[in-house]
Parts: sequence; structure tokens; C-alpha cells
Amino acid sequence: MTYFWDPWNWAVFILVILAILAITLVVLGVMTAYFGTGKSRTVGVILFVAGIVIGILTIYVSLDYFKPTGGLIQSVIVPTFFYVAAVAIGAVIGLLIFLGAIMKT
Repeated sequence: MTYFWDPWNWAVFILVILAILAITLVVLGVMTAYFGTGKSRTVGVILFVAGIVIGILTIYVSLDYFKPTGGLIQSVIVPTFFYVAAVAIGAVIGLLIFLGAIMKT
């Protein structure tokens, strides 16, 4: 049971991070595979596949968590601030993985 003053739902927070990580890896993997040459294309394909796998696992795990409960303020507005932080964390992790993989090639 989530109360108004306790908007943290750690499972959803982690799922948002994983979802954004998957999206970031897919997009950056496609861009790397298309614009890269040699090893960079291989790294791009690996990033793309990793993003797809993470995305599928995130969808599978999240089936029980995204059921609406409560009112607009409790269910949407208050947690939005925390989900924005989760999006930023997921995107930064994806970007760091991308940069690390590209710099190694």
C-alpha cells in the first residue's frame, strides 16, 4: 500500500531505469551500426541486441507493476518527479555504456 507521503515505489523506479536503458541502447546501437565502420558496426549490433533483450526482460517483469491505483496526484503527479530522475539515470547509464564500447573499438 502506497501512501501519499511515500511516493517511492522502488520496483517501478528500477523498471523505468531499465526501460530507458533499453531504449537508449537500441537507438545508439542502430546509429552506431549504421554510421560506424568495422568494429564499430559490430559494437552497434551488440548494443542493439542488448537493448532488445533488456527491453523484453523489462516488459516481462513489469506486467504486475503498472496497474493504476489511487488518484491523479498520488498516482501520477508526485511519482513523476522520481520517474524523471529514473529516466535521467537510465539514459546516462546507456550513454556511458555506448561511449565505453565505442572508445574501446
